[in-house]
Amino acid sequence: MKAANTASYYVAFIALGLVAASLGPALPNLAENTRSTLSQISYAFTAHSLGYLIGSSQVGRLYDRMRGHPLMAATLVIMAGLMLTVPSISHLWLLILVYGLIGMAASALDVGANTLLVWIHGESVGPFMNALHFFFGLGAFLAPMIAAQVMRFYGNSMGMYWVLGTLIMPVSLLILRLPSPPVPARKEEEEGGQLPVVPVVLIAIFFFLCVGAEVGLGNWIYTYALKMELADETVAAYLNAAFWGAFTVGRLLGIPVAAVLRPRTMLLGNLVFCLLGVLMLLLWPHSTAVVWSGVILAGLAIAPLFATTMSLAERLMPISGRVTGWFFVGVSAGSLVMPWLIGQLFTGIGPQVVMWVALSDILLAILVYAVLITVFASSARQEDAHVGSA
Repeated sequence: MKAANTASYYVAFIALGLVAASLGPALPNLAENTRSTLSQISYAFTAHSLGYLIGSSQVGRLYDRMRGHPLMAATLVIMAGLMLTVPSISHLWLLILVYGLIGMAASALDVGANTLLVWIHGESVGPFMNALHFFFGLGAFLAPMIAAQVMRFYGNSMGMYWVLGTLIMPVSLLILRLPSPPVPARKEEEEGGQLPVVPVVLIAIFFFLCVGAEVGLGNWIYTYALKMELADETVAAYLNAAFWGAFTVGRLLGIPVAAVLRPRTMLLGNLVFCLLGVLMLLLWPHSTAVVWSGVILAGLAIAPLFATTMSLAERLMPISGRVTGWFFVGVSAGSLVMPWLIGQLFTGIGPQVVMWVALSDILLAILVYAVLITVFASSARQEDAHVGSA
């Protein structure tokens, strides 16, 4: 049953990626449906991220107390049902509420798949975990492609929600039919351990900046291309898909690259290439070839940042559940703040604010990286000795 359960989580993560990347291509039509501005509709990003933050902080204990598969199946049904309601919503406040609930459901699915996969595979979970997040990227890549086809046939993106809701529903039946993995015996938590405050805070800030750049670009590149008059709705959706497609390929390529490069070396390389991609978009904003190249380069480079940062953190400090929890505070805050900030500035400053915010995120992330490596140089040297020369 290991293989069947693992495969079901992969399918569930495709569904999670579809939902995560669906909001960006739909923004203009959602604003039209609710008679709101882009600045106002951007609160849907905030609601989704806030719901995700609340859900992820609470749902883990449910998986410790009940069978995991019925909980995941119920989450998928709720998510599908919410997606199906979106096209009929004409009030902004109600849409924001629904996206908050979608965020809570997404967090429950995310926490569940990651937790149950660890319970199934134990110490050998590494490659299976990388594959899980690859399938999230695959779903995120497919969402704008589905949006493009829906817009081609129906003239707007609202039908995408009907398609996605219909695709997600059967996944719940697949998971429900499989036996849940048993909850492992709980271990006594060690008391009295000191939290390494400075490196934890620095890495949490680093996650905040990197995830903010990722989510900001992924969710706003479609509207950016439209307002810059670089593309029509269909081509803009394909450009959005190119970002998530490159993101997916980047996660896949990150696996063999991580086997030959030290985490801090790989991390710096990813940051530099991501910076280059965003600079291309800022310096040559009206060149179609440069825009496509910059979007693809940024997607490729930003994809491995999360896993590589976790690998570096493991070499700089002991990793506990409490430490990881603080990291995810940074992750959730980045996905909450940056898309909202872009939405607030988009109308007043113009579409290029998307790239200016991404550029600021990456430059600050490079600064935090430099401080982290400099302050903890002795730990970094221990990491070098641990992995050998690359």
